[in-house]
Amino acid sequence: MSDEIETTGRPEKSESAPTEAESVQATLDQVPPHLDRAPLAYENSAFINSADGRLIRILAEYTEPLARFRRERIQDTVVFFGSARFNGREEADRALELLANTGSLAPAPQHEQPASIPDIAQGTASELGRRRAVAAVEMARYYEDARRLAHMITTWAATLPSDSRAGAKRHRFVITSGGGPGIMEAANRGAHEAGGKTIGLNIRLPFEQRPNSYITPALNFEFHYFFMRKLWFAYLAKALVVFPGGFGTIDEMFEVLTLVQTHKLAKNITVVIYGSEYWKKVFNFDWLVETGAISPADVDLFHFADTPEQAFELLKQGLITHHLEPEAHRKSAEAAADSIPSLTPEELLGPEFARTL
Repeated sequence: MSDEIETTGRPEKSESAPTEAESVQATLDQVPPHLDRAPLAYENSAFINSADGRLIRILAEYTEPLARFRRERIQDTVVFFGSARFNGREEADRALELLANTGSLAPAPQHEQPASIPDIAQGTASELGRRRAVAAVEMARYYEDARRLAHMITTWAATLPSDSRAGAKRHRFVITSGGGPGIMEAANRGAHEAGGKTIGLNIRLPFEQRPNSYITPALNFEFHYFFMRKLWFAYLAKALVVFPGGFGTIDEMFEVLTLVQTHKLAKNITVVIYGSEYWKKVFNFDWLVETGAISPADVDLFHFADTPEQAFELLKQGLITHHLEPEAHRKSAEAAADSIPSLTPEELLGPEFARTL
């Protein structure tokens, strides 16, 4: 018993204290590993593409185009709207193909395509196919008319004197489209063939698409937000030409007409609606007046044209009367007063924005 008591009462052997090296290592083992450098906020794609980054994305679709318009010396534009659902054709015997959707690269289903001449001759074409074959020929005419009109405007605009106060030559009445196929391609093509700069304001859509190849590369834009794209259409335009088209064309046309009707923009925009037969079938403007939906004076906000020559004269007269002549009078008054005009950053760098009222 005494031996047991002696054993249990004996103090246990104490462990040796850690060495200094062991203490240092233990401290190091508790330190988290080194972190990689955090991305800059504007390089953080997860943030930029999130809901929290929406405001920055919207501002980018304002400031980035503005920087390019200034670099390319763009002062103002003439905008072309029209159908994107038909490809253009080089020769009369080249088949037209109906596209599946606005701006799409994919063709529509076969049963929606225009009928071929053999199908019509053999009586195997559907009624829809026959009607669309006729429409395809008409759309081909509008394509060539848009191409010619854009060429005429660009050739004329190249002869206009530049404002020497702003330094290097500024480009006037630059042809602008939605950047896609069809009438948009025709407009860019005509301007390109005339040797001028030409703008494409494309929109990113949830299917395969591409800009047409006639856009000036430095002026090829793609927007995420429809409303930012519309801002650039409206705020630089001194004139608008509306060729036959569908929902997108109609939306864009009435957006601008509403701005003109309400005098929201402090400038005169010449609006030419091309193809009176087409548009008078789509809209009964006289009935809108009769029902009181619009004022009789509202039908004077636009002009109809059916040939490139007629449209060009309307556009030229509007641009001279509302923009070129007032600019010349202002410069003459400044010269007569022997005063040094003070240029705003906008007048010096461009482009020329429309003020809103």
